[in-house]
Amino acid sequence: MAETFEHARALILENVSFLPTESVPLIEVVGRVLAEEIRAPWDLPRWDNSAMDGFAVRAEDCQAQKPLLIDGYIPAGGTADGLAVKPGQAIKIMTGAPAPAGCDAIVPVEETEEQDGRVQIKGRVNAGDHLRLRGEDVRKGTVVMTAGSVLRPAEINMLASFGLKNVAVFRRPRVAILSTGDELVEPGEQIGPGQIINSNAYSLAAAVVEIGGVPLLIGIARDNRESLKEKLTEGLQADVLITSAGGSMGDRDLVCEMLQEVGVESRFWKVDIKPGRPTAFGLKGGKPVFSLPGNPVSSMVTFEELVRPALLKMMGHQRVIKPFVKATMRETMTKKPGRVQFLRVRVVDNGERLIATSAGDQNTGILSTMLRANGIAVLPAEREQIVAGEEVDVHMISAVDEPESDL
Repeated sequence: MAETFEHARALILENVSFLPTESVPLIEVVGRVLAEEIRAPWDLPRWDNSAMDGFAVRAEDCQAQKPLLIDGYIPAGGTADGLAVKPGQAIKIMTGAPAPAGCDAIVPVEETEEQDGRVQIKGRVNAGDHLRLRGEDVRKGTVVMTAGSVLRPAEINMLASFGLKNVAVFRRPRVAILSTGDELVEPGEQIGPGQIINSNAYSLAAAVVEIGGVPLLIGIARDNRESLKEKLTEGLQADVLITSAGGSMGDRDLVCEMLQEVGVESRFWKVDIKPGRPTAFGLKGGKPVFSLPGNPVSSMVTFEELVRPALLKMMGHQRVIKPFVKATMRETMTKKPGRVQFLRVRVVDNGERLIATSAGDQNTGILSTMLRANGIAVLPAEREQIVAGEEVDVHMISAVDEPESDL
């Protein structure tokens, strides 16, 4: 009996675990998931400092609009040791340089006129102007990042600011991708009558790369027990195995049978979804094994909806299921009840709401719809019809389109 979509996805996520962690240089961790808590080892900024090139002053001395005597200079990288702003005086200072004692404001150089060792302040000055105070950003001991944080350039900047060269992140999954079928040939090989180019392996590999995994293309298993056993055994050396095709009930669809023979424990063999009903999931020693349909559209859609969340969880991500957006269907769509249907749609923001339009013929053999689609509308199993003007839930697979210009 086939699993429901929701139960199948829940089973997958219950049965996959975080991968081990590794220490990785900062320059290589963008997009990775932090596996440790980071506390600030010191205040940030580490000292009171100037936010501008200009003059360190006492704000009260600037109210009289009289020139101030310049009594020192603090360059970036310098120190303020032994320097102090005295009444009626100013100290020239560069951006980032430590503020001297007695200073309670910085006047930007463009708001001054310097002549004969004195500086004329041209504008109003308030205490605190252009001063960055010690610890105003982060206090020593503060938790600045928790395990599970996705490391973007901003996070990497903060880590570098605290002197870290390496951080612990969850390891990237090595995902073996195996295509099956006597009819398949690799891209670049001569194609004969009845043969099909092995395109699925490349789209699946690209999808793995897109979310931060490491794809391992292990080739094509032919429709015989020996070839399948050899290739499945090879694929099970990786962290995850994905097979494409051979999982349905045809006479030569041996994948499910051979997965059992090499020790994969089944969790489900079918899912009540369209496209993608002959999708299977199992485990071998805790390693996830996915058997996806051979149809390219079905393969990509089932990866997006079932495999992608599992790989993200393994990499330490905490939000693994894309949030829905609400979009209004432009046309009426009909479906058979009993299965969740994944409708390939183009979503446009018309300035007032999101509008979803079918990306074309929803037959699973129409690959070009995946080029036009930027979202997958998830139609409930019990529904038979979605009426034009009705809202649907959409998982976006790329950015929402802007409306076409009339120009």
